[in-house]
Amino acid sequence: MSTRRTVSTAVAVLFVCSLALTGCNNADTEAETLKQGGATFDLSTVQKDDALAALVPQALRDKGKLVVGMDTSYAPAEYLGADGQTPIGYDVDLVKAVGAVLGLQVDPQTASFPSILPAIGAKYDLSASSFFITNERKKSANFVSYIAAGTQWGVRKGNPSGFSLDDACGRTVAVQTGSFQETKDLVDRNKACAEAGKPEIKVISLKNQSDATTRLVTGGADAMAAGSISTAYAVTQTGGAVETLGEPYDASPVGMAVALDNPEFADVVAKALNKLMADGAYKKILDQWGVGNIAIDKAEVNPDVVK
Repeated sequence: MSTRRTVSTAVAVLFVCSLALTGCNNADTEAETLKQGGATFDLSTVQKDDALAALVPQALRDKGKLVVGMDTSYAPAEYLGADGQTPIGYDVDLVKAVGAVLGLQVDPQTASFPSILPAIGAKYDLSASSFFITNERKKSANFVSYIAAGTQWGVRKGNPSGFSLDDACGRTVAVQTGSFQETKDLVDRNKACAEAGKPEIKVISLKNQSDATTRLVTGGADAMAAGSISTAYAVTQTGGAVETLGEPYDASPVGMAVALDNPEFADVVAKALNKLMADGAYKKILDQWGVGNIAIDKAEVNPDVVK
């Protein structure tokens, strides 16, 4: 019994070190492992498009840069590198490539996930922070689709608690605060539990996805619900201490957020992404980070979604 506890604790500590990149002696080594594709994308290969740059709102052209809000705890999309300060990930590379096309510098800033959308247009010009596009979110921002992903559940290796998606009522589930899984999926599941006269799912809402994964690994939850990319990444980064449960479902577009009162700029961002898709840079970035399977064929502003 004690041996199993020691192994679980060691895995959890390694996982926290590798994602948080702070407070551990081997942080630099772990950060290099997390990069997956090595160095970030070479932006010098992306050329400015003068015609698209001319469409950027004058206020942004005068400022010369895009201030981008990101929850930098969501590897491999956006997280902090070896120095514990520099945002890296495929979202970071994509938004920097968009900036290069438009002739703008990009200033990615760390923010808590729930705080980002309310600050779009006031504090941030743009956000690329793994936002599933939903009809509810469209009420607070314009969204430009750039990848598509679904929901994927995770459990501890071997599923020792016997968790089942067919009977999740009364079980404990870890999830990131403000995520689609918390605000939609688990809400719908709890409605079904109530209608069936069963106890609700006990939702543990945690600030960062890494916190949710660590809670699962350390036995504080029976399962976790997250985006399919994050769950697959957790499997890798915990050395198999987490395993997937079932197949990904409800694949949905993920979008970059632009202020609701600035649809013109959202259209420019879409055009820049489509240029990157056409010249191959977009797919190179995703492939470098090992997530080429989430690529889409065309970026759209506020695409129709069923959620």
